[in-house]
Amino acid sequence: DNSSEFIPKHRTCRRQAREQSGEGDHHEGLSSDEELTPTEVDEFQKRKDNVLEDSRKIFEDVHADFCDVRKILLKFQEWKEKFPDSYCDAYISFCLPKLLNPLIRVQLISWNPLEQNFTKLEEMPWFRAIEEFSDAENVSES
Repeated sequence: DNSSEFIPKHRTCRRQAREQSGEGDHHEGLSSDEELTPTEVDEFQKRKDNVLEDSRKIFEDVHADFCDVRKILLKFQEWKEKFPDSYCDAYISFCLPKLLNPLIRVQLISWNPLEQNFTKLEEMPWFRAIEEFSDAENVSES
């Protein structure tokens, strides 16, 4: 069996020890080194909760028109309709990703695609707002 030459020596030693001790609940590919202790899990959860709590405060003092992706995009849409030349000269399509980045990142802090019932990106309000804005831009250009 040539596959054993690719397995690190410490894994081979642990596998042999498990076989001798009769441990039968090991799943190949999972390492006991990677398992978290209950204390580590609690510590991680506390830090995660603190980050989520801090993220809710980020836009506390920002006017509602400037912390919502849809409202921001509506302002740009109005600009484009009223002053198309200056809108075009400002290269807004290149600026929007940098402008919206912090707003979207805050909304994605708690998003975990590995959870069973996670929300798909396409279903998030900010994604739909960008999609609608892009569609409106394409319609007005054609």
